[in-house]
Amino acid sequence: MISTLHLFPGERAALLDLLAELSPSEWDAPTVCTGWSVRDVVAHVLGDDVGRLSWGRDGFVNPAFAAGLDVGTLPALVAAIDRQNAVWVEGTRRISPRLLIEFLRLTGELTEAYFQRLDPRAIGGPVDWAGPEPAPVWLDVAREYTERWVHQQHIRDAVGRPGLNDRQWLAPVLETFVRGLPRALRGAPAQEGAALRLLISGEAGGEWVAMRQGDAWILDAASGIAATATVALDQEIAWRLFTKGITKDEARRAARIDGDIALAERALETVSILG
Repeated sequence: MISTLHLFPGERAALLDLLAELSPSEWDAPTVCTGWSVRDVVAHVLGDDVGRLSWGRDGFVNPAFAAGLDVGTLPALVAAIDRQNAVWVEGTRRISPRLLIEFLRLTGELTEAYFQRLDPRAIGGPVDWAGPEPAPVWLDVAREYTERWVHQQHIRDAVGRPGLNDRQWLAPVLETFVRGLPRALRGAPAQEGAALRLLISGEAGGEWVAMRQGDAWILDAASGIAATATVALDQEIAWRLFTKGITKDEARRAARIDGDIALAERALETVSILG
């Protein structure tokens, strides 16, 4: 189980402190999120809070979310999420920076309180980038933490501020993102017992092994297993790759790969975010 609930207050406090010191030009600075300024990314984070509270806590389903789309398929789900995000950001451009900060302070507290009431070991809905199967609640909450951490990093990158890259903040992000590795390896041409070792260097890094068992790939933190292929990435490259902040080719140039090249290349297709 990845424990992230205790990180929400500190992550939100760091974001609010950052936003309070931004100049008007920094609020309008472009980010890596195509077409979105810092203000837009901030509004998107607010939308994440509003969405979880509305459908998670209150059981309210947005009737327009799936209109015209079969969200039973992953591409259609991504399309629905992208459409919802675009409509939200467009509509919130009338909100002042000060009011965005005030809203985020409120929704941060409400979201944390909601997550506190959940049973982390219960089984909930799927975390779609990890797989279609029902997932434990702790993974869902960890996914929500990574969403907020990544967007704060986007803001910090855009305005030239240091990121929250200490181990306490980034290690749970990487550990959560690696849960997308088995899905990336699904269908890879590999024999039973094949093993892909992923090494992420840096203070927040770690080592994971995905093993082929039947038709599935099983992720473990075990070391000492003879690997069919090994991929080594720096922690900064890793989180940006997993969130589509850099391309597979960019990551490949920065990676160290040993063993089965084709299998290692599949690992570089890991995506741990939708949209």
